[in-house]
Amino acid sequence: MNKVSLRTRIFLAMLLLVGLASILIAVVTVKQYKRQNKEYYDLRFERKEKAAQKNVNYELENTIYPAAQQFLGFIFRERIYEIATVHNMKMSIYDLNGQLQLNSYEPWFRIFSERISKNIILELKRKDEYKESMRLESGKVSQFAYSYIHDKNSNKVGILKVEYLQDNTQEEEQLSTFLNRLYLVYGAMLFLAVSFAYFLSSYITRSLHSISDKIQKTKLMKKNERIDAEGTTSEIASIVDAYNQMIDELEISAEKLAKGEREQAWREMAKQVAHEIKNPLTPMKLTVQNFERTFDPNEEGIREKVKDYAEMLTQQIDVMSSIATSFSDFARMPNKNVERIELIHVVKSAIDIFYQNEISFYCEKKEIYLFLDKNQITRVLNNLVKNSIQAVEMVEKPKIEVSLEEANDEVILTVKDNGKGISEVDKTYIFEPKFTTKSSGMGLGLPMVKNIVEAYGGKIDFNSVVGLGTEFIIRLPKNDK
Repeated sequence: MNKVSLRTRIFLAMLLLVGLASILIAVVTVKQYKRQNKEYYDLRFERKEKAAQKNVNYELENTIYPAAQQFLGFIFRERIYEIATVHNMKMSIYDLNGQLQLNSYEPWFRIFSERISKNIILELKRKDEYKESMRLESGKVSQFAYSYIHDKNSNKVGILKVEYLQDNTQEEEQLSTFLNRLYLVYGAMLFLAVSFAYFLSSYITRSLHSISDKIQKTKLMKKNERIDAEGTTSEIASIVDAYNQMIDELEISAEKLAKGEREQAWREMAKQVAHEIKNPLTPMKLTVQNFERTFDPNEEGIREKVKDYAEMLTQQIDVMSSIATSFSDFARMPNKNVERIELIHVVKSAIDIFYQNEISFYCEKKEIYLFLDKNQITRVLNNLVKNSIQAVEMVEKPKIEVSLEEANDEVILTVKDNGKGISEVDKTYIFEPKFTTKSSGMGLGLPMVKNIVEAYGGKIDFNSVVGLGTEFIIRLPKNDK
């Protein structure tokens, strides 16, 4: 619901209000109609019941038989049919024990087994009367009433049951006709409400749409237009005034922010330059130390070995020179020198400089050619391999695997180690600048790797399990230039 526009909310609220009001009125109308009908029929039945009781009492007062329950069948043997016909009801007479004596719809001489239930007799003793009604499937209602028959001395001599069949068919047809007309009226009202709600919601939100358009066009580092509040309501005018004030404050903040961003950019550039230059220095230092330790001027092939060392050092020096050149102009960093390179040779040269026994390289191909910047791909490998070396420092049997493979239209470079791994919390921030899990470093290595890979249309991803190791996967598309 929070994503629904204000105009839609107003429109739906008005429709809901009209709909609920219509339903409420219809429900109340139908209930009132039915209640009035029930009251009318109940009163009519009550009048018929009292009239029947008077006729029964009159017969008891003018009979030649004693007014006792054992003579009820003889007293009303003929008159019960006439009384029932006059009042258009069924009548039954029982003794005080609830045993049927005679009724108006069967011959008097028939032997009856019908009895009044004990519950009804108990209610009669408690209230002197008992009434109930039963709805029939045909839309008719059968009403029953039980009462005592008294002699002229007010002694109970029997029980009188009267039954009236109430036909509600006509009333239900009238109610159906009334509801159909009511539905037509409510349909017209709903149509008018929809039209009114649409135009009213449009009118209310028109000014807000104008403000919304202006706010959407508001940019931090550009000149923003103010809104004219003339001719709007006081509520909208207050919003417009707040927006105009925000625009004024935004311009001031933009100037301060631009100045701060320039200063921060230079600070970040200095930190990243230092970080990038530091990366090749470590393998250079290791190479020099190893050369000093193993140098033997009389060793066979020493010239070729010195030449290899010199080539590796030269390559790393070129990397540092490229870094310094690239950062000389921050706006154009990094500067790419794309050329067709043999990737396997470049990768081997990059990892050989570390001179670590735990580093292994695997590739099924003999040659893989791509158009890349050799120095940039070397920087990528320097960062990933160096991170792996640091990750396996405390591992008993360290292992770092670098592999290259071709798959479909891409080249996949993988750097995998069995180090300490990356925690679930750190995985979210691993490619963010300034984020690092190490005690030293500026946290710029992996963001730089990601930027370089994506600059060639590639993707970088990783898998890591704490305590088992980490695997970085770089996918570079094959290109022709």
